Amino acid sequence: MAGIADSMALGVAPDRAQALCVFVHGRTQTPEDMHAAVIRHLTTPDVAYLLPRANGASWYAARAIDPLSDTARHDLAQSMADVAAAIAAFQAAAPGIPLVLAGFSQGACLSLELAFSGLAAVRAVVAFTGCRVGSATDDRPCALPPGLPVYLSAGQDDPWIPLPAFSEAVVALGQSGAVLRADIFPARPHEVSPAEITLLDGVLHDLANRREPGMAAAR
Repeated sequence: MAGIADSMALGVAPDRAQALCVFVHGRTQTPEDMHAAVIRHLTTPDVAYLLPRANGASWYAARAIDPLSDTARHDLAQSMADVAAAIAAFQAAAPGIPLVLAGFSQGACLSLELAFSGLAAVRAVVAFTGCRVGSATDDRPCALPPGLPVYLSAGQDDPWIPLPAFSEAVVALGQSGAVLRADIFPARPHEVSPAEITLLDGVLHDLANRREPGMAAAR
């Protein structure tokens, strides 16, 4: 069964927030893992965080780079619909407050697909170690809002997101008019690095201060 089982709320209450962040965990991971690896290291004040938890610790059963089967397409659609609904409810609790959608690994891939689907209105996407889900020959949505700030990263030898899939996502984002920064980290394990955490912190800081994300953090 795909979709959201429950969600973890961190940071300030939405009605006190200057920025919102929905952070989507990877396969076999949990919101608690993402809090330990990423959220607790962020320093921007007055941010409300929502960390959804996948049913069965997976947003869809297939690998991101596998062609989309009927089962994978169904699971992906269910998870996207649930996360989009969670985003809408989160935004309703903090009207007018900018929201960044972020994720790691499978959560990064889901975040990219959600952005390409146009199902959720977000101000920025931060995808740590991600790519598009499925193969280039699959029928996939291409409704990314032009001008959307997107950060996409990958490890040079990542076992889950190979560089060709990462590069395909870079091209798709560029063709769709994203304001894109993409980083490849040599010899980086399958994890979120301090440089990537600093990048997300900068995006949150810019949004909290009503600026467009500069994504200028050092690598």
